[in-house]
Amino acid sequence: QILYLKPPWTLANLLKCYKKHWMAVFGYVVPRSLLSTIECLSKHLYADKPFDSSTVRILLQESKKLLHAFSCRSDYNGVLPQAYAEVAKLCETLGGVRAALVEQDLSEDIMVLSENAACEKMEATMPNLQSTEEKELHPSFHVAQENRHQEIWSVLEGVWNTMNLYSIELFQKLDPSAGTMAAKASFEEAFLGLQKLLAAVKDIREGIGR
Repeated sequence: QILYLKPPWTLANLLKCYKKHWMAVFGYVVPRSLLSTIECLSKHLYADKPFDSSTVRILLQESKKLLHAFSCRSDYNGVLPQAYAEVAKLCETLGGVRAALVEQDLSEDIMVLSENAACEKMEATMPNLQSTEEKELHPSFHVAQENRHQEIWSVLEGVWNTMNLYSIELFQKLDPSAGTMAAKASFEEAFLGLQKLLAAVKDIREGIGR
């Protein structure tokens, strides 16, 4: 009766409802600081301009933060873990694409460095024509290295958040203090949660191996 916008909702409607009722409702469920996440999603999702990969990465990370915060309250009949897993999968896919592009740029930079080294070796016989600029590293080489480090941290953060979510889900299912039998999940569901956690650990091991 007091809702700012009535259902059925679009995503834009939901984000507006979040902002309208944040202090009175949602701020009591999740940390109030997450209002910045809602504003970020609302600002970028409905901006009249195309996304670049950096913006997409930010939106996915902010979405994961929001889903993870609500998971501390409930799994919402299994919908929230599924949504989180899908967003995490998108993050992983984007990370793989960005890593491939960075690796390609790095390979090109190494080729440029090799060519420069060969030129410098030839020009060493002609000191008057040798310039100091050609002795320096290609500037994008350092940028590529920095981007590669950011990608690695992004992947590790994604796996860590996934493991953390599954751990919370698992301990909630095994909590003996759960109120009623209807609210308490079965050991089979807890076992499935543990399998998800093991899969996440396997993913990070394989990632480190690569």
